[in-house]
Amino acid sequence: MTSNLEAQLLALRQEGEKAIAAAETLERLEELRVNYLGKKGELGALLRSMGQMSAEERPKIGAIANTVKESLQTSLDQQRIALEAAQIQVQLEAETLDVTMPGIYSPQGRIHPLNGIIDRALDIFVGMGYTVAQGPEMETDYYNFEALNTPPDHPARDMQDTFYLPDGNLLRTHTSSVQIRYMEREEPPIRVVAPGRVYRRDNVDATHSAVFHQIELLAIDEGLTFTDLKGTIKVFLQAIFGDLPIRFRASYFPFTEPSAEVDLQWNGRWLEVMGCGMVDPKVLKSVGYDPEVYTGFAAGFGVERFAMVLHQIDDIRRLYASDLRFLQQF
Repeated sequence: MTSNLEAQLLALRQEGEKAIAAAETLERLEELRVNYLGKKGELGALLRSMGQMSAEERPKIGAIANTVKESLQTSLDQQRIALEAAQIQVQLEAETLDVTMPGIYSPQGRIHPLNGIIDRALDIFVGMGYTVAQGPEMETDYYNFEALNTPPDHPARDMQDTFYLPDGNLLRTHTSSVQIRYMEREEPPIRVVAPGRVYRRDNVDATHSAVFHQIELLAIDEGLTFTDLKGTIKVFLQAIFGDLPIRFRASYFPFTEPSAEVDLQWNGRWLEVMGCGMVDPKVLKSVGYDPEVYTGFAAGFGVERFAMVLHQIDDIRRLYASDLRFLQQF
């Protein structure tokens, strides 16, 4: 009985080691472990017959069984390490890049000239203590007109042909509506700059577009004067264009009084670049500010206008055409 069981154990070890060495996957290796060393495996089945042996025979067979188990476990561990290493090597070879192959050309992106102007302007105003504010492009008549001292029967409405929507709302004609919304939420003193897209029913040509961009600034505080407005605009324009002559011409806007147009001497001629003025007391009252205590000034400009002047662009439509031959110049 003893010699027969001993022969079976040794044969099991030989068979197991051969099968383990031939295993090509980790899944197959796990199957062999269960088959030979699992609770219901072949080694366990042989050892259950030890109950029929005498007390003298059991230690000898037990020692042989432990040797067989350790040998099989060692073979399993070694084959697992070898298979895992081979698996990693296959993965490395599959994921390795051939650096000698030609790459796929991807042109480097550049900042669009409109975004460049917006970024520069906001950097300047933020450096002067202004907060950037945003607002909806679809506006109500109240925020776009009435709160800005432009009631329905006001003649200034004829100055802005507007895109009206079926629900009575409209596409904003300026970013001044952002200033009203901001003033309703905040108490003076305030200094805010509002960039954004605006819409007007203009016929598209070399200098006009139905969709364009504005940046407007607003300051409200005690004791602000037109001199403060002129100083702010001068600092801003010199930061953008350099130290060039600037002049202010009397003008009209429904939400500022007095109002002015700002001209810049560029290449020997005067160019209109901005509109500005002191905030009309009626606008201050509409948001609950006391015009006897607070004064303010506002100014705004078209981003496209600045881009065309700075970069000597002859047609505003070039800014929207997404022509890489044009954009790669910037």
